[in-house]
Amino acid sequence: MPYADSDGVRLFFEESGDGIPIIFVHEFADDYRSWAAQVRFFSRRYRCVTFNARGFPPSDVPDEQDRYSQIIAADDIAAVMRGAGIDQAHIVGISMGGFAVLHFGLRHPKMAKSLTIAACGYGAGYDQREQYAADCEVLAAEYDKVGAAAMAKMYADGAFRQQFKEKNPQGWAEFRDTLAKHSAKGSALTMRGVQKVRPSLYDLEDDLREMKAPTLIISGDEDDWCLEPGLYLKRTIPASGLWVVPKTGHTINLEEPAAFNAQLSEFFAMVEAGRWAEKTPYEGASALLSGLQKDD
Repeated sequence: MPYADSDGVRLFFEESGDGIPIIFVHEFADDYRSWAAQVRFFSRRYRCVTFNARGFPPSDVPDEQDRYSQIIAADDIAAVMRGAGIDQAHIVGISMGGFAVLHFGLRHPKMAKSLTIAACGYGAGYDQREQYAADCEVLAAEYDKVGAAAMAKMYADGAFRQQFKEKNPQGWAEFRDTLAKHSAKGSALTMRGVQKVRPSLYDLEDDLREMKAPTLIISGDEDDWCLEPGLYLKRTIPASGLWVVPKTGHTINLEEPAAFNAQLSEFFAMVEAGRWAEKTPYEGASALLSGLQKDD
């Protein structure tokens, strides 16, 4: 098994295909295997790398709480790239992985050919911060108490997973069964060290306005907690675009793999052709009159 070293923590990764690299970063409730449909599609012409975050075996599960944080999660992406001998790549992440990709873009801008940030936003709103942190602690405590197998039955059946369950019951059951095999300790430590205390997206506004990497933001239209943060990111990151997927919840790449792959393929092609530009700012007061020119 190939591993990358991140400050003494081993991170398991797999790769397939040749070409421009793509790094896929998984969510809290899944692992590197969640990107199988993307790897099958993109490995025909790209070098695809998937990896497991720390706390998710076969990657190491450090015992110390301070070995888990949002900054560390972003730096782990860079460690995997160095371990695979990659200088620059398209970076794709969803949910927890989407947050990590966003912070990677801020911390390692030269290593990002592009950023894809999907299903990113839980707990970002200031009015949600206290409740979200409390909910994270409840989840972590339950992982400590009952273990991963019992938790999977509940967590996989959450409100924004129902769309996946209805569209693809077999795929959803596989997702639930994978979640049941996670490390309870690693899940609890990740929930407390990364999810619970990560900064609000709205606290990053000044830095996001300076982020130059081409960025694709993706949200399911029924993933309520990610819709407003997605609009905020679109309005804040200069070279960004927003794709809202209809009748879709949180697990976008699993719910709609063909559409997800097609959208990413078009995005990558635009970036590689130098055609994914920053939005031209418009400061006028009227949308209707924006095309009219004043007489000299």
